[in-house]
Amino acid sequence: MRRLTRWGRVAAVAAMMSFGAGAHAQTTVSTPTPQSVSYGGKTYKTVVIGGKTWMAENLNYQTANGSWCYDNNSSNCDKYGRLYDFHTARTVCMSGWHLPSRQEWNDLVKAAGGGKAGKKLKARNGWNKKRNGTDEFGFSALPGGYRYSDGDFLNAGNSGDWWTATEYSGGSAYYRGMGYDDGNVGEINFDKSNGFSVRCVQD
Repeated sequence: MRRLTRWGRVAAVAAMMSFGAGAHAQTTVSTPTPQSVSYGGKTYKTVVIGGKTWMAENLNYQTANGSWCYDNNSSNCDKYGRLYDFHTARTVCMSGWHLPSRQEWNDLVKAAGGGKAGKKLKARNGWNKKRNGTDEFGFSALPGGYRYSDGDFLNAGNSGDWWTATEYSGGSAYYRGMGYDDGNVGEINFDKSNGFSVRCVQD
């Protein structure tokens, strides 16, 4: 099985490419206010960055299959949102929203300052060793860690990892990551069966 070390080691080989298109979901959503959107009984903060409206929290929508709380502990879902495999992530966002593509993530990173965008997008607390961000844009990225397909969980507190909607191959897709020990927003491809966080973006 392909394994990751902590995010800091893979960030060095991350490529800031800009291709792909988002996938649209099939579920319903209430009419959003300018600062929030309600879905599945929960209300999520939203933020406009680079002309796009993003969720300012990780999605925490329970599905029948393909999603988990970190360490299978529901309190971690309350804190970090759920972790989703790629196939679930592509369809879990509410109607009128979608899983962002590589290009949309690239646009977000550019709007947040490019090379050190991670520092500006990370939350002001919650990251290990007090390596928190400045959260200048209200994106409030948290280190929810990830789940391997064999059921192992890793790196809560150390890294935040989010699926993009863009496939790399039949078995893998691109995701974006931020680490406690780095100010960048990295990119790498990984197996679709693993679990990462989801941020939805408005159509």
